[in-house]
Amino acid sequence: MTASSPPAGPPRLTRGPLRPIELATGAVLGGATVGLVTVGALVPFAAALQLVAAVPMGLLAHRHRLRAVATTTIAATLVTFVAAGIVPAVNLVGVAVVGGIIGIVKRRHGGLLAVLGLSALAGLVGACFSVGMLLLFSRSRQLLFDTIRNSARGLENLAARQAALEPLGRWVAEATDAILRWWWAWIGGGVIAGVIVSGVVSWYVLGSVLDRLAWLPGRDDLLDAPADDRPVAPLPVTLREVSFRYPGARADALQGIDLTVRVGEFVAVVGHNGSGKSTLTRILAGRPPTGGTVTRPGSAGLGVRGGTAMVLQRPESQTLGVLVADDVVWGLPTEIAAEVDIDGLLTEVGLAGMGDRETATLSGGQQQRLAVAAALARQPTLLLADEATSMIDPEGRRDLVALLADLPKRHAMAVVLVTHHEADAAAADRVVHLMGGRSVAQLPAWPRPVRDQRRRPMGEPVLELTGVRHTYNRGTPWEAPALHGVDLSVRRGEALLIVGGNGSGKSTLAWIMAGLTVPTDGACVLREFAGAKPVHKRIGAVQLAFQHSRLQLQRQSVGEEIEDWGGHGTAAVARALDAVGLDRALATRSIEELSGGQAKRVVLAAIVAGRPQVVVLDEPLAGLDPEGRAGVVELLARLRDSGLTLIVISHDVADMAAVCDRTVHLRDGRIVETAAPPHPAAPSHPAGPRVPDFTGGFR
Repeated sequence: MTASSPPAGPPRLTRGPLRPIELATGAVLGGATVGLVTVGALVPFAAALQLVAAVPMGLLAHRHRLRAVATTTIAATLVTFVAAGIVPAVNLVGVAVVGGIIGIVKRRHGGLLAVLGLSALAGLVGACFSVGMLLLFSRSRQLLFDTIRNSARGLENLAARQAALEPLGRWVAEATDAILRWWWAWIGGGVIAGVIVSGVVSWYVLGSVLDRLAWLPGRDDLLDAPADDRPVAPLPVTLREVSFRYPGARADALQGIDLTVRVGEFVAVVGHNGSGKSTLTRILAGRPPTGGTVTRPGSAGLGVRGGTAMVLQRPESQTLGVLVADDVVWGLPTEIAAEVDIDGLLTEVGLAGMGDRETATLSGGQQQRLAVAAALARQPTLLLADEATSMIDPEGRRDLVALLADLPKRHAMAVVLVTHHEADAAAADRVVHLMGGRSVAQLPAWPRPVRDQRRRPMGEPVLELTGVRHTYNRGTPWEAPALHGVDLSVRRGEALLIVGGNGSGKSTLAWIMAGLTVPTDGACVLREFAGAKPVHKRIGAVQLAFQHSRLQLQRQSVGEEIEDWGGHGTAAVARALDAVGLDRALATRSIEELSGGQAKRVVLAAIVAGRPQVVVLDEPLAGLDPEGRAGVVELLARLRDSGLTLIVISHDVADMAAVCDRTVHLRDGRIVETAAPPHPAAPSHPAGPRVPDFTGGFR
């Protein structure tokens, strides 16, 4: 009944059937391999892509088991055969073999000798297969050999017309006869030699790539939990004096937590960034603590029917099916999936009649509802919603909280909602406040941003949209209109706020304004000193800060990321960090160590280093606690006053109105209202670090 486990060991590859994470990773990396091999085979001058195709398979073998690589290879080969034919399919098998060898050797910390041994073994298998197929299909083999002989004879006859070339022609014909006489040795030996040479070359090339990618997290720390062979029974769960410290950390992420969750309860856990909320969620999901005890009648059963299910902050990270109905039962055994009442679950979460819709067409709120439906398909006893409301609009947040609060009343289960927002906790039976890893009676109040006085006048129009329309999958049965005739003008130095519910077209508009998507109709024009050009022909002049900042950070350290965007040299990196209020010492910090607020500031620092004319920010406050939100609003006010043009797309009207000059309301792909923010003038924020004025200096 009582479990007090030691700290988990290093990540390990478990036994048994393929886990959902292996299936998902295999699907993504296998699809990338199919694309690279197919394009490399069918598009002229793109053959080099087939050399890159070994990287996804190598990464898969480096992170997951051999059976995941084998399953992915079989599926990818079949898809490639259907899409491009037999030759690209054979090429994909070769790519998968080489990538798999390098990935496995790297994972097991082997060396070149291991690569040579595995390559020789794979080459031998390939040679036996090739020779065996030619022996089995003897008529096809004879036809092929006759064609080769006839070609050699024709070359010999052509060479015989010139006395100087006659010996060469005769030699070609004799060599062809000798090779075809011993064809099995030449083909078998050629296959073995080819695989060995490819393995050696890939060891140095692909191996270096895998070494550079080794710092990327490839596993969730929940996988470090030791196996629990007890029957699945996650509730009631009781935590007594629970603490947790991550490997290598100097302080506990959680300390002295006492908590009991029972069937029928809706519990809210509220805290700011870094307070330990997600760590507590992982303890409840089965990760053993480093101190204290966790008591439950059986195993947590994460992902197992009747056990624990999780709904995460980013719904798209949990959406794996192409169709809504497929996603609900994705990963379930066939016999269990057949028993699930998909239509009933979709109706329960407010997605009635959407089973045949593509998941890519759902709004953020609908995707979160789909994630809840997929969780309910496992009939969980404990449902953990980790920041599930942070990325959706206020109306969608209220609806999702109401849905979660109602679940324990209709099912034998408990729901734990982790959130930044006190308002989300209003419907909870109990509220747990976390601060600094400890449970506290109440969180300190944090003031909302106040209206910031403009210190610099706006200029002439710099970005103009005229009659902009956009339709996804135009001309197909899956056609999905997103924008309908948007007319908008943005002035130089203006801070414009664009608001609207999930699915209103805000993100599509953001990508068009950044030049990353060309509108189906109409024009988006950037006005510069040299004239006006379509913004998609001036990539970089308008920068886009993604809603999920971590997706935009691709290098290992903060300094490398800023240099990648144009901040060349230590001084430029330091100035960019100053501009966004970050300590210069952060330049050497790993991207993986950044908090959500720090990641957003690093993206802005990188953008500042690239000196764009306009910055489009997609939901810059999403996922941040009140302190982080106020800090980002203050930062945007300073960037606006430096002369930078800001276009902010956000659900958070009350906070962002403090820095924006004008608000545009978007609904169903149309602008329905344009107005100045309704806030009266108030004292401006205190002066912050110097920021670039985008004319070549600092102010």
